[in-house]
Formats: sequence, C-alpha cells, structure tokens
Amino acid sequence: MVQLHVKRGDESQFLFNTTTDAALESLIQQVTAIYNGRLKVDRICSEIPELADHGVTLPPNMQGLTDEQIVELKLKDEWEERCIPSGGKIFRKDEIGRRNGHAPNDKMKEVLMRTVEEAKALISKKQAQANVCVTMEMVKEALDQLRGAVMIVYPMGLPPHDPIRMEFDDQEDLSGTQASLQVITEEECQLWWAGKEMQRGKKLQDYIGRNEKTKLVVKLQKKGQGAPAREPLVTDEQQKQMMLHYYKRQEEFKKLDEADDDSYLDSEWSNRQALKRQFQGLTNIKWGPR
Repeated sequence: MVQLHVKRGDESQFLFNTTTDAALESLIQQVTAIYNGRLKVDRICSEIPELADHGVTLPPNMQGLTDEQIVELKLKDEWEERCIPSGGKIFRKDEIGRRNGHAPNDKMKEVLMRTVEEAKALISKKQAQANVCVTMEMVKEALDQLRGAVMIVYPMGLPPHDPIRMEFDDQEDLSGTQASLQVITEEECQLWWAGKEMQRGKKLQDYIGRNEKTKLVVKLQKKGQGAPAREPLVTDEQQKQMMLHYYKRQEEFKKLDEADDDSYLDSEWSNRQALKRQFQGLTNIKWGPR
C-alpha cells in the first residue's frame, strides 16, 4: 500500500493508505471527505462543552438580548420545554446570551465531555505520529459517538437552529466564519506532491511509478491559491538533533585541544636530562657577569 501523509500548508493532518493504481479523481474525493469530516468533528466538539455548560441554543431572534429586552419584545423560546436534559436541568446563565442556561446535571455533562475526548482522539492529528491511518469509517464512528451522547442527554433532540443539530443534519451555515476558510469543497480541492499538482484524470502511478511501498507527503490546496510551500529538506526535529550533535562535537574538540597543550615541556620536571646535569654539577649555571 502507498501511504500518503496529508498536510494542509505545513500542518500535518492525517495518514491515508491507497494504491498506485488509484485514480486521482477518486483519491481526491476520499481525501477531501476525510479532511472535511475531521473539521466537522472538531466543530461539534467545540460546541458540545457550551451545550454541557449552558444548555441548548436560543432562537436566532432571542440571542444576545437581555431578559428585560426579551420580556419587552414578548419573545418566547418554543423549544425550552421540549429540550429538557435527562436527569433534570441546572440553571447556568450564558453571559453572552447565546444559550438558554438550562444545562444538564453533572453526570450528563460528564457523558458529553468524555465522548468529546474519545471522538477527538479517534481522528486526532497525533494518529499520524503513531503511524495510524485515518479512514472515513473512523470519521463516521466519531460522529456517531457524538450523536449518541447528545441523544442520551437530550432524548427529545435539539432545536433545529442549534449548531450541533445542524452539523449532524449537514445543514450547517459557516458563511462569514473562520471555519468556512478551512473547508475545501471537492470541486476546488487540489492535491500537490513535490511541487507538482496531481492532475485529475490520471492515476497515482503516473507520478510515482508502481512501487506499492512508497511513502509520500502530499498537500491539500484550494484551486487558485497557487502551489503550496515545498517540504523542507530536514524537519524541525532533525534540525534540532543536528545542532545538538554539532555542539557536542565542538565541545569534544575543545577538550582535545586542551589535552594537546604541550607547554608543560618547558617545565624543569619534564627535562629528561635534569638528573644527569645534577650529578655533573651543571645545574643553576648562569652566563654573564656577576
């Protein structure tokens, strides 16, 4: 199997197994689906702690308003009584006015937070360091774990405007957010290797040959953004190790230079003829007038 180390810019994303006979059209579709799926899991994982702390999201026309403004405008959250967490609710006011403040109890909160950690670990970037390839099945499993945890805590479901439910229903609206800049659609996704774009319509073997034991670093790029930066010849960790090696060698050379110091040869005790000269009475002879 050919192993692809997929990156976005200089940031490692995940490992992916394929074959040299794989069509690049299909390969780009699979890689893009995993990349965007991981982003979806991350977005849900960032919202669930808010759900655990402050309950479900208020309707859009009530978000950001004070209690007095809600009363004055005669607004009512129709989903407040429907979306009650299992085991009862605890009131924790949302200071930014985005959620209704009817949070689940500590036991249910623990269920949500533990599932978040498990889902994150399943599709984590650390999987690449552990040489574990991420598949679409793993992404779906992480989503199913999160969906199951939310259903346990909110058996009646979440309101349709809640961002977590919108993510589960594939109806999320990311326009105007930072998250929208990270998503790459299948049509605009490009795969680059060794400074070259791997063209759709070709096969992977057209670029790397037929060696099934090849390992490649490929980069995802949006169409129109140009070529991504090429991989450095050495990684940051390798550079640190090289600098440490050269420093140790330099210290060793310093010690050797000190050991080669022969100034001691000028000392009296190092003179091999000193004993003979002493017997002959030739020591302490001074030349010149007294």
